[in-house]
Amino acid sequence: MKTDIEIAQEAEMLPIGEVAKPYGIPADDLELYGKYKAKLSDELLEKIKDKPDGKLVLVTAINPTPAGEGKTTTSVGLGEALGYMGKNAILALREPSLGPCFGIKGGAAGGGYAQVVPMEDLNLHFTGDFHAITSANNLLAALLDNHIHQGNELRIDTRQIVWKRCLDMNDRALRNIVVGLGAKADGFVREDHFVITVATEIMAILCLAEDMEDLKARLAKIIVAYDYDGNPVTAGQLQAVGAMAALLKDAIKPNLIQTLTHTGAIVHGGPFANIAHGCNSVRATKTALKLADIVVTEAGFGADLGAEKFFDIKCRMAGLKPDAVVLVATVRALKYNGGVAKSDLAAENLDALAKGICNLEKHIENLQKYGVPIVVTLNSFVTDTPAEHAFIRDFCEKRGCEFALSEVWEKGAKGGVALAEKVLKTLDEKQSDFAPLYPDDLPLTQKIETVAREIYGANGVTFSPAAARTLKKLTDLGFGQLPVCIAKTQYSLSDDQTKLGRPKDFTVNVREAYVNAGAGFVVAITGAIMTMPGLGKTPAAYGIDVTDDGRITGLF
Repeated sequence: MKTDIEIAQEAEMLPIGEVAKPYGIPADDLELYGKYKAKLSDELLEKIKDKPDGKLVLVTAINPTPAGEGKTTTSVGLGEALGYMGKNAILALREPSLGPCFGIKGGAAGGGYAQVVPMEDLNLHFTGDFHAITSANNLLAALLDNHIHQGNELRIDTRQIVWKRCLDMNDRALRNIVVGLGAKADGFVREDHFVITVATEIMAILCLAEDMEDLKARLAKIIVAYDYDGNPVTAGQLQAVGAMAALLKDAIKPNLIQTLTHTGAIVHGGPFANIAHGCNSVRATKTALKLADIVVTEAGFGADLGAEKFFDIKCRMAGLKPDAVVLVATVRALKYNGGVAKSDLAAENLDALAKGICNLEKHIENLQKYGVPIVVTLNSFVTDTPAEHAFIRDFCEKRGCEFALSEVWEKGAKGGVALAEKVLKTLDEKQSDFAPLYPDDLPLTQKIETVAREIYGANGVTFSPAAARTLKKLTDLGFGQLPVCIAKTQYSLSDDQTKLGRPKDFTVNVREAYVNAGAGFVVAITGAIMTMPGLGKTPAAYGIDVTDDGRITGLF
């Protein structure tokens, strides 16, 4: 059986100009990065702004397990299937981070015969967007430390610096560091920290900004520290905005590539959903809605994280109204939630399936709270049995959800026809009554409690003294109207990754909070979640190589 990278490397890609033609994108509006990648020009976005919007379909999933779910694979396969059926469809996806690519998760180009290509480019440096974000972030950090070194005119309290440096790689040794060691000319000695690039506020800002004007306005609002009187100090006050915007000038433009069957894919931005807001850029999604009749997008990890943030942050800010949701599950993952060891998942086990399907049940209930019609799809594995499929189909249909089997990993576009048909049926016959989970004027602590109770199923929330003080201070500073972005483990509905299925009688523990004033949301850190991940004992990097003729191997 061929690996994902072998399938991708054997694909016959079309020149990106040919991929763009069915969407009415002129060659002059493509800024080429070789033959198969291009950025979409600002002029194109201006030309199409008055066109009617297509339908927006979100793909989300149950909580991830070591058994695998295949959310991106399903997204890509659905886009391929819609194209195969003659529909004008396009994908709007996130860019992969180098951290998980070289860590344990691998890349994010899909899998099997449902991939976006060029796969190696996408999973590595792509068009340099993440490097630009990293550079802009660290420029701001350098300007901050330089300001302190040059006399500290803004009276920055070095004990209250909140801006962190970043790197798009898993590196636990950089979580907590000391900078400024050495001679007096080497800067002011202080404790500092690194986060992974995809968790930075600049990544969030890039993904939520409407245009360059909005980008610069958001950058100016970034709070980097507090002064001795407790007042916020911003990037605007540090005179950093123009230079940061210059670094992000090209990164703000959406990227166009293709699937294995030449359906267009706008891939732009890539915040993690467990520690950030988990959605591709607003610009990419809105551009896609003007170019195609159906847009397939995704949000990271399970619906308790990605979908919640897609609805409550991205859709709220951008005025988006999703028309349908596809909820991805696998038989294997549900059995794993039912207590079956990973080594035993191939065997039919209806008892474990009946026990573990409560995880799917909770995600269905959560999505129904947003008023968006749901299609549940099973990403099929060869070890699945007809009895297991029938059990899940019956379970979903009894809860008012359409159901379809997806075989896109094995069969590509043809394997997604059944799912595409159910999505089209849902778009034609069901009305979306989308609304966010909570109103803007709800206090910050109550917003966090609402998500914890309604989406996670918690009994309540506890706040550390530091988090409680911060949330009060942020409210006093005028940030109480903002939505909340909860950083939580992706592996459980709770904040304890060991609690599988549908945990009961638990409390969510918020240990830290801060505001991303430029992005426009308040972050609450729960449990043991880290904003700079680490590498595992056997990272994926061990298996990645380049042959003598320049062919990359080991990416997945």
